[in-house]
Amino acid sequence: MSTCSTVSWDLDEPVSGTAPVARTWLLLEQPGPWGAKALTSSHLDPALGRALEAAAKGTGVRVALVRRPGRHADQGTPAERTVYAAHTAPGNVWLHATTIKDPGRLLGLDFAALGRGDHHTFDSVLDGRPHTGGPLALVCTNGKRDRCCALLGRPLAAELAASGADGVWEVTHLGGHRFSPTVLVLPHGYVYGRVQAHAVKEVLHSAREGRIVVEGCRGNSAWERPGQAAELALRSAVGEDTAQALTVVRTDGAAPRWEVTLAHRDGRHWRVTVVQAASVPPRPESCGASVLGSPARMEVTAVRALPVTAALAS
Repeated sequence: MSTCSTVSWDLDEPVSGTAPVARTWLLLEQPGPWGAKALTSSHLDPALGRALEAAAKGTGVRVALVRRPGRHADQGTPAERTVYAAHTAPGNVWLHATTIKDPGRLLGLDFAALGRGDHHTFDSVLDGRPHTGGPLALVCTNGKRDRCCALLGRPLAAELAASGADGVWEVTHLGGHRFSPTVLVLPHGYVYGRVQAHAVKEVLHSAREGRIVVEGCRGNSAWERPGQAAELALRSAVGEDTAQALTVVRTDGAAPRWEVTLAHRDGRHWRVTVVQAASVPPRPESCGASVLGSPARMEVTAVRALPVTAALAS
């Protein structure tokens, strides 16, 4: 059976620079089945789902639903729900958690503050606290959005959970169905594609030690797509795997060419040239697509170290 993910794999489509963009993630536990647009087509009150979407718009916050791996029969409204908030920008990475009975309390959050990386609104409104466990692995499994997410994501989530891996959740939507199975790892916000269980375990082990695995990485959700590709290319070029070592300082230009300036926390700076190209031949961007597409791909064409004077000027 040909799926969007098998076609993407066969065409060797690169995954770098394809992660969803969100500086802050807000995750609400919602058991039961999910529809294609899960915030308004699950057992969550659709009016609340629409209100959360509206509150998050333009703030840098992305709201998603999560559930534990396993069967998802309708078991009614849960008495308590886990809620996570995570900010992914290097230098201010954090993951906080709480449990609530009324998901409507999320509307009391200051979404703009959350997007800026201020966790105090989460802590004060929802009695949140820093997450004390290990990193979270959020596997995209929403088959109503794309069948690849169910065919490949759900077995991966089940295998990870059965192996005893901590922090494994299913999540509603990470984009890039053709890279299934795709996984978001928090708190650092790196997204992976075409992963198998052993690779996710390696990623989680590295994340616990504050390190990043570049292989199979789609990018850090804190950055726009050119920044994602530039950071991963720079990590490979200089052999840097420390999670919060690199920051995208600025991005100049516009499609199809950008100059991305990155800084290391030790003071070094680089400028990375990223060019957008169309993927050929055309291919299905999702299993539900009625027409073939030519998705944009980010190609790094140059990585240049900047002298200190130029770095200060930038």
